[in-house]
Amino acid sequence: MFRTHNCNSLRKSDIARQVTLAGWVNVTRDHGGVIFIDLRDREGLTQVVFRPEENAELAKRAHTLRGEDVIQVAGTVAARLAGTENPNLATGDIEIIPRELRILNRAEPLPFPIDAEPQNEDLRMTHRYLDLRRPRLARNLRIRHRAAKATRDYLDSQGFVEVETPILSKSTPEGARDFLVPSRIAPGKFYALPQAPQQYKQLLMVAGVEKYFQIAKCFRDEDLRADRQPEFTQIDIEASFVTPDDIFELTEGMLAAIFKAARNIDIKTPFDRLTYREALDRYGSDKPDRRFEMELVDLGETFRESSFKVFRGALDAGGVVKAINAKGFAGITIGQADELTEIAKLHGAKGLAFIKVENRRMESPIVKFFSDAEKTALRSKLNMEEGDCVFFAADKWEIGCEVLGRLRLRIAEIQKLMPAGETWNFLWVTDFPLFEWSPDENKWNAMHHPFTRPKAEDMPLFDAKKFPEVRAEAYDVVLNGVEIGGGSIRIYEPPLQEKMFEALGITAEAQQAQFGHLLRALRLGAPPHGGIAFGFDRLVMLICGEQSIREVMAFPKNNRAMDLMSQSPSEVDPKQLRDLGIRLASNNKRE
Repeated sequence: MFRTHNCNSLRKSDIARQVTLAGWVNVTRDHGGVIFIDLRDREGLTQVVFRPEENAELAKRAHTLRGEDVIQVAGTVAARLAGTENPNLATGDIEIIPRELRILNRAEPLPFPIDAEPQNEDLRMTHRYLDLRRPRLARNLRIRHRAAKATRDYLDSQGFVEVETPILSKSTPEGARDFLVPSRIAPGKFYALPQAPQQYKQLLMVAGVEKYFQIAKCFRDEDLRADRQPEFTQIDIEASFVTPDDIFELTEGMLAAIFKAARNIDIKTPFDRLTYREALDRYGSDKPDRRFEMELVDLGETFRESSFKVFRGALDAGGVVKAINAKGFAGITIGQADELTEIAKLHGAKGLAFIKVENRRMESPIVKFFSDAEKTALRSKLNMEEGDCVFFAADKWEIGCEVLGRLRLRIAEIQKLMPAGETWNFLWVTDFPLFEWSPDENKWNAMHHPFTRPKAEDMPLFDAKKFPEVRAEAYDVVLNGVEIGGGSIRIYEPPLQEKMFEALGITAEAQQAQFGHLLRALRLGAPPHGGIAFGFDRLVMLICGEQSIREVMAFPKNNRAMDLMSQSPSEVDPKQLRDLGIRLASNNKRE
């Protein structure tokens, strides 16, 4: 056998035992001819000591070892000399006195040291298998494994059945660009890689599965960012005869099980709930970070009759005047003010007005337009104190909320308002709009997807085509300002699904071409159903305390959607293209 123990299992109780270990040379140290080696496997480290006076030939061979050589050592467990114990190491009280050394494989000089954080991410991605040897990433993979196992165990305990759905499927409009796969057998036709198993899981409900889940691979051809990859994993759940409350209870139990199994963290349930409207009104975001204060305050009544034309004009046009109070931020620098102004403009504001409270006075060019009553109301509603800085937004409701929401997050970063240590703030956001208007397309789109159900009480508004007022039976679960999952109760009646498609501008012919299989299934006894899906990579990223999902995926793409390790995407043999009936244009774009 290669080993009798792993490199983290030997203790004082094993002294005098004959053992065999195998692994990588983590560190070598030459202390006057005595060679100390830290031997590493995935479980930990064990010190091996080669002394020339005990075995000169073995010590001579050990002297040739370098970092990441793969070796096997057989020998005796011994106590470390008094004063040389390592309390920071689980095996720090013992060492191995070897009688045999077998060099299994030599490692060439490494492109970067395993015990340091490489600064060049492309170098890390090119040699990802080395990157994964580092303790942080090895830990992340094991946490990911425990989270996946806890997911399966919990959903199994609730009667859910894991069902795999196809990877080669049909291209349908679902919000992002599809990855297309040409068919050799059907020239000129294409499969699409699934953006999500949405239609398949609804068809499983028609099939009577009732409780389905899958840890599913999904694919979206979209621009990348820290928490986005072209291929990703989601926890996909669907159930029949359920209400939103059923989904909430199931989700909270599953997340509690995941956090407990992954890192022995107990999370508080049930989660708080806010409607979409409340979340934007109070935090300026539909995924609010509530780990710090600074809520948006509505000042409409304060400035309804104001002589300040900017505020009065926004209100007369049906908009809002809102503000946030950044406590203790009156020392804002010119550079910070310029940065915040640019953020405000980027998200639709014409500029940024703010007031500092210094020497018991409100300091700002706009203060001269305020009446004494307005100043008094401001102080009261915003709890303005010495050293505070108040930022305003006067615009349409959506723009005013988003501008202050973005400023709120950036100011929290500048002021370092996040609490010390790990905090797990979960929240349900409910009652999203069913539709959102696309100025570019000049049409209504589904805010979630076209299978989402309108709220029952809003059906008269839906029938009257008052689309801006219609709410969806949709919900997101948010953790620390990050959306980790979202879902809805689905449409299961064919007439309502057809009306939804019609509202989205999908013609009857297009409905049959793109969704005919689903519409046929709904006519053959579809039960009421709903579900939710979680970004598994994003969830594990948060559990691990990482800032990018690349740090919790074994072989991710880089920020240009490339796998530098395998050099993909890559060119293919022209014969493969001929078999598929594809010809490349001179500019390398497919015709």
